[in-house]
Amino acid sequence: MKDIDFAKTALVLIDLQKGIVPIGGDEIVEKSVQLVNRFREQNGFISFVRVDFQDGKDALTPETDQKPSAPQERPADWAEFDPRLNVQENDYIVTKRQWGAFFGTDLDLQLRRRGIDTIVLCGIATNIGVESTAREAFQYGYNQIFITDAMATFTKEEHEATLSYIFPKIGKLRTTQQFLTEN
Repeated sequence: MKDIDFAKTALVLIDLQKGIVPIGGDEIVEKSVQLVNRFREQNGFISFVRVDFQDGKDALTPETDQKPSAPQERPADWAEFDPRLNVQENDYIVTKRQWGAFFGTDLDLQLRRRGIDTIVLCGIATNIGVESTAREAFQYGYNQIFITDAMATFTKEEHEATLSYIFPKIGKLRTTQQFLTEN
């Protein structure tokens, strides 16, 4: 795990936007900022992923047992990235319309064109956007490193289930400190 080749590794941050960050809290953003800084120092590829909708008609609406909460009026800045992340012009922005960052976007194409074979993944929510993206990345054949303390979800149980039962089967788990120390 030591000596990550930053030329072949991308940092992919899921849904660290103003409307979603309150779910995970400030600590998730603070840990993510540390990762962003390391990737910037190493000239690594950074992709900020957000979920947003044009008019709501582009949102998924299948029939499910658990009904979604009633649609709420979103503030105009709901999809803007948390300013602490310091998103820059050369960062790659992905806007998704569903849980995973690959389906319906050109993320895979952009990573492959750059020769990237490894993804460092973090964000919100562990068992929704992050896990969906991780499963898609696994199916595309990417190596993955999950930064466990730079992701969160609605409950500790949901977070721990993904970390215990899904992520170890499709990648490596590290804390922010472990990743920064090793790389």
